[in-house]
Amino acid sequence: MAKIEDVAEKAGVSVTTVSRVLNDRGYISQKTRDKVNEAMRELRYQPNEMARSLFRRKSNTIGLIIPSVAHPFFGELAYHLEDCADRNGYKLLLCNSSRDVGKERKHIEMLKKNQVDGIVMCSSVLDVEHYLHLNLPIVSFDRTLGSDIPIIASDNRMGGALAARLLAEKGCRHPAYVYRGIGGPHHPAMLASDRVLGFEEAFREAGVASVRLELDAGGADDRRNDEELARFFALHPDTDAVFASSDVIAAEVMQACHRLGKRIPDELKLIGYDDVNVASYLTPRLTTIRQPIREMCERSVELIAMQIEGVAVAGVHSFPVALVERETT
Repeated sequence: MAKIEDVAEKAGVSVTTVSRVLNDRGYISQKTRDKVNEAMRELRYQPNEMARSLFRRKSNTIGLIIPSVAHPFFGELAYHLEDCADRNGYKLLLCNSSRDVGKERKHIEMLKKNQVDGIVMCSSVLDVEHYLHLNLPIVSFDRTLGSDIPIIASDNRMGGALAARLLAEKGCRHPAYVYRGIGGPHHPAMLASDRVLGFEEAFREAGVASVRLELDAGGADDRRNDEELARFFALHPDTDAVFASSDVIAAEVMQACHRLGKRIPDELKLIGYDDVNVASYLTPRLTTIRQPIREMCERSVELIAMQIEGVAVAGVHSFPVALVERETT
């Protein structure tokens, strides 16, 4: 394996000059840069990225903390964020928190030790004190961490309103909002809470009252979710519409309805939120509220880069949503 000394000898320059080319420090003529780059190509020299990051105090790495990469929304988010980071010269270090505060804290310590340039936080853990004194660029997805930490979010309130208006137009008079709890009631730190506010407000304007169902926070036991939904429909037999806070929850509602013999959309109309790929694979295909995941990821990387350069970017960076009507309404 070629060493930096081999590159210097082949290019006819000093090791210091090769190091300056690698780290883009100091004045180096274009002719010398070309000689060094050509020598590296011929020798197939691979720079030591850790050594370079220590020298520059910059790792070109962004940490991403999500609840689980197995969740369709966070899986797609990780895919797009990695692609956007790569196109901007960054690598992505992925961490699954499993919604565990202790595990998340360990991930943060690991990211600090690896000298990441910034962190994109998408976990649902509500204990955020360990983010406030990191002295690192941070972007939060749909969650309030602190007044000086920028937030990326879709227009959740508008998403709820769009869902309600469509259901009202379809003649629904007994709507329900189904969501998954995160350590208790729909927590105000989660901007997704605004989805139900927009939903209920739009239905109130139509003279209709709606109800809510909070599913278990774990979300891993299909039978338990089925039982919760079965109890709910038994208590509210007139329910003719459900707005689910995610496409995954909408899929759970769809499965429960199938087992209960409730026909979608004839007896119950269903709308999800996110428009992940699975929404168009379900049968019937799911009507949903699309949030622009790729554009939100691009903005996240941009905000990290701006903070690295010392630019203040606090506040909520909101993205418009769109109704995608398919076969469940």
